[in-house]
Amino acid sequence: MSKVLWTKCDQCGSILYIKHLKEHYHVCLNCSHHLQLTSQDRIEYLIDENTWRPLDNHLQPCDPLTFKDQKAYADRIVEAQERTGLKDAVQTGIGNIEGIPIALGVMDFNFMGGSMGSVVGEKITRLIEHATQLGLPVILVCTSGGARMQEGILSLMQMAKISAALQVHQHEANLSYFSVLTSPTTGGVTASFAMLGDLILAEPKALIGFAGRRVIEQTLQEKLPDNFQTSEYLLKHGLLDLIVPRPLLKQALAELLLLYKEAPLKRRGQISYGVKKGLYPEFNRKLRQEWRNKPNETNLKKAFDSLKAEGFSLSEENFKELMTSKEGKADSLFEKALQLVSKSGVEWSLPSK
Repeated sequence: MSKVLWTKCDQCGSILYIKHLKEHYHVCLNCSHHLQLTSQDRIEYLIDENTWRPLDNHLQPCDPLTFKDQKAYADRIVEAQERTGLKDAVQTGIGNIEGIPIALGVMDFNFMGGSMGSVVGEKITRLIEHATQLGLPVILVCTSGGARMQEGILSLMQMAKISAALQVHQHEANLSYFSVLTSPTTGGVTASFAMLGDLILAEPKALIGFAGRRVIEQTLQEKLPDNFQTSEYLLKHGLLDLIVPRPLLKQALAELLLLYKEAPLKRRGQISYGVKKGLYPEFNRKLRQEWRNKPNETNLKKAFDSLKAEGFSLSEENFKELMTSKEGKADSLFEKALQLVSKSGVEWSLPSK
């Protein structure tokens, strides 16, 4: 089978050489129209080389309703999987953007219109929960026709499930979530996680909405503006925070992540349920490094005094043993103390300055 070398711009009709198009992030060289991207292309554009680690690649959809229209749903799944090489309409994983670790989910419109079924909802929910456990920001790149009708109410339930995971991530763990809306983002995806970002970004002239234009016009009996349901229209009416051209998206995300990461008044959240509390990775690393260089006995004494209310206290003998114990030795009191802390219900993190 011959490889496709040329394609046509959807907007201006220009004939574009695929190789040059890829070098320009699939943006038309003539009119700057943003052509549709596969999820794999988008991951390659956004994530630093050799840092991508996919999650839950084994999950694939089933047919709980034995749904059939002009074609059986099971056959549609197989056809989409063979055409795209994906198990379902989203890829999730961990990677770096300009050296900053993040959790990323990218939807793919080529897989049944990016529709949200049970697997899409489960993968995104697991990604968010995994990011919450690791203390990572979440970025979701949305492109979808909405909930997958072939799975009925099960697809609609994903809206609530993802939103509940984001509630814990954003408002209890105090971690950031950015959504990036690309063309098209519609239906149940727009009505749930796509519009829940701490910052909501979009590509230029992206189609973003819930119901279709014709349905709204017939319901309101009014003629809608020509730019209705475009990212520019939504930005003007306060539904978006930024419109970022695709070639600048990675740098923009990196700067926003850095801003959130270095925020001077940032507060550490507490997770009351759903995710196990324990030792934060950066606290673990700092504590081990301090122990190698010899810990500050006065500061450590103050720390243990403040923890008495939580039920953590050490006798004078045990405290002295802890001070002389070595990091890295399995039988040392230091390592035993870390194990106890990691299994505890108390949240441990770096103290605020």
